[in-house]
Amino acid sequence: MANKLEQAREIINQVDAEMAELFVKRMRAAELVYEHKKEFGLPILDSKREEAVVEKNSALVEDEVLKGYYIEYLKQVMAVSRAYQYRMQSGLRIAYSGVEGAFAHIAAGRIFPEGNRISYGDFKAAYNSVADGECDVAVLPIENSYAGEVGQTLDLIFSGTLHVNGIYELEIHQNLLGVPGATVEDIRRVTSHPQALSQCHDYIEMRGFQTEEANNTALAAKTVAEAGERSYGAIASVETAELYGLKVIEANINKSGENTTRFAVLSRVPANAPALSSTVLMLTVKHEAGSLANAIGIIGKYGYNMTALRSRPMKRHSWQYYFYIEIDGTVDSENGKSMLKELGKVCDRLKVAGSFAPHTEI
Repeated sequence: MANKLEQAREIINQVDAEMAELFVKRMRAAELVYEHKKEFGLPILDSKREEAVVEKNSALVEDEVLKGYYIEYLKQVMAVSRAYQYRMQSGLRIAYSGVEGAFAHIAAGRIFPEGNRISYGDFKAAYNSVADGECDVAVLPIENSYAGEVGQTLDLIFSGTLHVNGIYELEIHQNLLGVPGATVEDIRRVTSHPQALSQCHDYIEMRGFQTEEANNTALAAKTVAEAGERSYGAIASVETAELYGLKVIEANINKSGENTTRFAVLSRVPANAPALSSTVLMLTVKHEAGSLANAIGIIGKYGYNMTALRSRPMKRHSWQYYFYIEIDGTVDSENGKSMLKELGKVCDRLKVAGSFAPHTEI
C-alpha cells in the first residue's frame, strides 16, 4: 500500500511540476491576449470563445466521469486568466462624456470593470481624447430605444478616424431618489435630464411633482444630495444613488419597460475577432435618382442582411445626407471585399466603421 501511495505521490509531483511550467506559459499567452484586447478596445470576457475552448478541449478526455471534472477545471483556469487580465486592465484609460454616476460612466464600468474611467465634458472631447492618444478607448451612446439615435456620436464616427469595436446594450431603469429619511409623500419637486423626465412623465404627473432640468441624471442626484432637502428628489440610476448617498424611494418609474441605450466602444485600431459578427458601414451616395436603392441592392445581392439604416444630415452640405448601416456578417472575406468594391462604384464615400457582436447586454 505504501509503495502505491509513494508511486502516486511521485506521479502527482511530476505532473504538478509540469503543470506549473505550463501554467506560466499559459498566463504569458494571456498577457498577449490582453495586449490585443487593449489595443482594439475589446472586453476581457469573450463568452463564445470560452465555450468553444471548453467544447474543443473536453473532447480530448474520453472518460465521461473525468470529463465533467475537466470541464470545471477548464472553467477555473479561464477564470484565473480573466482575473489576471483584469489586473492588467487597471491601467486602461476609458473616456466617457458626463459625470461620475452617469449612464455612460456605468456602461464603461460594466464593459471594462477594472479600467480607469475618465470624464469629459462632451462627446467630442471624449472622442478626441482617444484620437489624440490621451485615452485608450471611448464609450459613447449611439442610440436609445425611447429617444432614438444619438446624432452627435454618429457624426463623430462618420467624420473621425476611430473605429467601432463593440456595441453594448445597457437597459436603463429610472428611479426616484431622495435624501435618507425622505418618503414619496415628502417630495415636491424633482430634477433630472430632460430625456429622463420625459420617460417618467406619467409617474411625475401622477405624483404632481414640479420638475427641473439638469445636464444629466448623475448631476441631478449630486444636486439633490448637496441640497439635503427632504422635499427635493432626483430621477436617476441605483448606482447614482449609491454614489451620492441617496436612497431609492421608488424604483423603475420610467414609462416604458423597454428603455435601452446602445453604447459604442471606439478605438484607434480596427478589431477583428470571431465574436465580432456584425459590421457598421457609413456611406454617401451620388446625388442621382435611385442611388440609395442601388447601394442597398448591392448589400443584399451579396447576402448581407441589413439590420439598421439611418440617415444623418451632412453639416457642410445643405440637404445632403450620409447613411449609417448595420449588417449581419463581417466584410473581411472575399465575398465582403467584392461587395465593398461594387458598393464603392455607387458611393461618393464609403467607410467600414467597425465590427461588433450584436445584442451584447451589459
